[in-house]
Amino acid sequence: MRHRGFTTNHKLVMRLMKLAHLTCMLRVKKYHSYRGEVGKIAPNLLKRDFKAMKPNLKWVTDITQFKLFDQKLYLSPILDLFNGEIISYTLS
Repeated sequence: MRHRGFTTNHKLVMRLMKLAHLTCMLRVKKYHSYRGEVGKIAPNLLKRDFKAMKPNLKWVTDITQFKLFDQKLYLSPILDLFNGEIISYTLS
């Protein structure tokens, strides 16, 4: 429709497609990050220096969310920057 000069809302197109029984089998979901409640920002102690000269000097962590068997799982490992070894992790 856009190529023919019509300007429409995507919701209108979806509604018209549904009325004509032309709904798609899979609708792509957009990525939505959740910022949560904004609190204090931690100080940048590493200043992008991700190398350590000896073990247990610098540890980092991150949280990864993935979906498995229709459930959301969260993985949070703690890594030693000296050799990339996983010190500990939590899965919930």
